[in-house]
Amino acid sequence: MAGQIPQRFIDDLMARVDVVEVVGERVPLKKAGQNYSGLCPFHHEKTPSFTVSADKQFYHCFGCGAHGTALGFLMEYDKLRFPEAVELLASRLGLEVPREGTDDPKTQARERKRQEGVNLLELSASYYRERLKMPEAATARDYLASRGLSPEIQQIFSIGYAPDAWDALKRHLGERGIGEAVQVEYGLLVQREETGRTYDRFRDRVMFPIRDIKGRTIAFGGRVLGDAKPKYLNSPETPVYHKGRELYGLFEARQADHRLERVVIVEGYMDVVALAQFGIRNAVATLGTSTSDEHLSRLFRLVSEVVFCFDGDKAGRQAARRALETVLPLMIDGRQARFLFLPEGEDPDTLVRREGTQAFHDRITCSSPLSEFLFEQAATGRDLERVEDRERYASQVLAAIARLPEGVLKSLMLSELSRRTGVDQTRFEALLTRAEPPAASARDASLTAEVALPFRGETSRGLAGSLSLVARVLQLLVHEPGLVSRLPEGEDWCPQEDPDGRLCREVIRLLRAGRYRSAQVLLAHFHGTEEGERLAVLVRRELLIPRRARDAELDGLVAHFVQNQRRRSPREEIDVLLAREKAGDRLSREEKQRLMVLLTELRD
Repeated sequence: MAGQIPQRFIDDLMARVDVVEVVGERVPLKKAGQNYSGLCPFHHEKTPSFTVSADKQFYHCFGCGAHGTALGFLMEYDKLRFPEAVELLASRLGLEVPREGTDDPKTQARERKRQEGVNLLELSASYYRERLKMPEAATARDYLASRGLSPEIQQIFSIGYAPDAWDALKRHLGERGIGEAVQVEYGLLVQREETGRTYDRFRDRVMFPIRDIKGRTIAFGGRVLGDAKPKYLNSPETPVYHKGRELYGLFEARQADHRLERVVIVEGYMDVVALAQFGIRNAVATLGTSTSDEHLSRLFRLVSEVVFCFDGDKAGRQAARRALETVLPLMIDGRQARFLFLPEGEDPDTLVRREGTQAFHDRITCSSPLSEFLFEQAATGRDLERVEDRERYASQVLAAIARLPEGVLKSLMLSELSRRTGVDQTRFEALLTRAEPPAASARDASLTAEVALPFRGETSRGLAGSLSLVARVLQLLVHEPGLVSRLPEGEDWCPQEDPDGRLCREVIRLLRAGRYRSAQVLLAHFHGTEEGERLAVLVRRELLIPRRARDAELDGLVAHFVQNQRRRSPREEIDVLLAREKAGDRLSREEKQRLMVLLTELRD
């Protein structure tokens, strides 16, 4: 279906959807006062810290900080893109999602091309699977049998075969009306620059489809059967495939156990498949890259423990150090990272065949926790009896600890460093404080503090007065949109020099349009923007003013702004407007007229 989804439809949809119902279908919830609570689906926990507010149409986890609307929850939990999440919500209400520009020929052409690419990869995967059954694939079948892969495992991973021909796939897809240009775009054909001729990228290779979290084929990896190089060949980056984001085997691991608690990260396709053959169905592989923070963020939304599996040689140790650097900032309480080093010359494929399933499970269980690996690698090559070496050791560990999020793990690591070096823990804490970056601006600090205050405003943290006056107006409006009817007709009363002034004016305009009846709708409108994050902060922050007093509170704030404007000299008002214009902030028609009047009066 072509075109953008109209914003008016999204707004109306969000006003009709109940976040408690959407979340409750996926997470067991219990009534807890005005809200609902349950175990957070985005990180492992034993005590419920996940809260859903029926009043605010919002969810928040006090443990990992996950928060958002029904739309955001579907995108995170079901791993859906924004349009797919809208489609799913609409289907709950029996609505068809409209699209803009569906009659535009250019839009229709773009949609046909996109759909061509989606179908193309699935057609190719099916073609490779069929070729594996043919006489020409005897060598490929012998190879898979020699690796001990059963027909069942081959089917689970949709393994196939690319024929030893320059244009076999090209002809197959061409017969089905798929042009060469889109085949090149999606990495199936290679085009020679000097001649413009195209040929199949994968030839005489065992083919491993790379699938996204929903099981759709997005790319391929091919293992050569002869002596050609490279031994393993991956699809290039395409509109649907980004190797720094995807993990081979993640879809299959979730199919085997939807409630995964641990994932083992290995190096290649055959390692994943071989471990699956031996009943170890929770292995994934990166696709020719180091493990990225995006890989790990995705995994930690699904599991609480990640085990890095490396060769025991020098290269494996270096890769482990890079993984350590990547994972440190993600280690909030409740998450675990382990490091498993295999005997030199072994990989998961060969080792599990030689030792068996239980022995490999035992190796995983006995792998080094992050803390042990950090201390061990910092001590490598150093004589800790020498003061200088002990100083370098402590400095290296302290630098790593500084990258950890605040929490129990960070405190325990400092305590352990103190025990191992004999230096008082308070000295290390002082060094960490001294090394922290300069304080952020007042507004940034306020935002940071407020993020920690979801549904209940904890005035014990001293944040009761941390909002600016404009932010207090915004907070009133997002909690009770109907209050917009009390505001003056114009927007001149709202001070633009305040960091929240521009956002406040935009929210007022949207509320006056008449279709924004809840905070959830407003957040959907600003989804994925800084403004959306700011409004999310204000929604999560409890409004401590009684409902009966909110009218008077808003009236008082507006009266304060109007009075301040009257006190401001014409010169000050001109300076403010000119400064905004110089900074690239577009003035409204009323503001431009006001500026002209002020400049004219000043000249007179």
